Amino acid sequence: MFTRFFHAWERRLLAVDTNRNVRPFEWGLDWLTDPDDRTSSPARRLERWTTRALSDPEWFEQAPCLDYVLRNDQLTFPSAFETPHPENNIVYARYFPAEQQAGKRRATLVVPQWNADPDGHVGLCRLLSYFGISALRLSLPYHDARMPPECARADYIVSSNIGRTLQVNRQAVLDARRAIAWLAAQGYEDIGILGTSLGSCLAALTAAHEPLVKTAALNHVSPYFADVVWGGLSTAHVRAGLEGAIDLNFLRQLWLPISPQPYIERLRDTKTLLVYARYDLSFPVRLSRQLIDEFGRLGINHQVKVLPCGHYTTGKAPFKWLDGYVLIQFLRRNL
Repeated sequence: MFTRFFHAWERRLLAVDTNRNVRPFEWGLDWLTDPDDRTSSPARRLERWTTRALSDPEWFEQAPCLDYVLRNDQLTFPSAFETPHPENNIVYARYFPAEQQAGKRRATLVVPQWNADPDGHVGLCRLLSYFGISALRLSLPYHDARMPPECARADYIVSSNIGRTLQVNRQAVLDARRAIAWLAAQGYEDIGILGTSLGSCLAALTAAHEPLVKTAALNHVSPYFADVVWGGLSTAHVRAGLEGAIDLNFLRQLWLPISPQPYIERLRDTKTLLVYARYDLSFPVRLSRQLIDEFGRLGINHQVKVLPCGHYTTGKAPFKWLDGYVLIQFLRRNL
């Protein structure tokens, strides 16, 4: 009965947005740097390129940034990855300094969900600030002021263009690392990261590659990027553009560099919270449990919380209060 109730509620909330478009499938080779020889098929060239990216320790590395600008609560800086859209190459973040500083200075980078509006997670940031943890809320690539005029949604970060999806999610991780470097430059000693949905995936990748991150609160989780896109309710329109051109197994392989699975071992020294929703249709529950099982198999210390709701209903009362409580309490205890 509860399953039917929440699944119906999830579908009603999904139907509120009517601007989802099915975009045509593209390999996205024009988004790759130094693609392989041009004599083989696009699929083989992309496969070889992603294999190299997965083994390249510098794929998520970026040069230091010296061009941070803070005006009032708005932080801006150039992205470490340049895209064809100038507006997307400037990173925006809102800064919420802690109202009370108790001993060591604590801060958390907050990474919102896909298609979050500019006010998404602002309430959570204010609560973190109230409880003594400064928060920096990151706008993802192709979101908010970074969205080009031809887009009504943030389609360019998750789409049926394989190469673009790879590079734009990589860009998000590089942006997050630059944001964390700024926090460290302000004197913060203990830095955490909090990500929700797509932001959870990006937060996991960032924590795995950024040694300044000591604590990660991952809200809605999966080991594989491709499996969420293929099986999730909120990405059904993306799958529609993929089907017939690629199968799930090959898609999983190509999007492995932006999936948490290959990097779980790198989270061994990070205090990690894994949160999932019992009736989630967008991050299928079997995937969340698969990631949790992998943490257990590898003997990596972690905490797990299960929300009694679905993906979209996490943002509705009373579940948003429960979720916020779980996330903030974890960060307060572990930062």
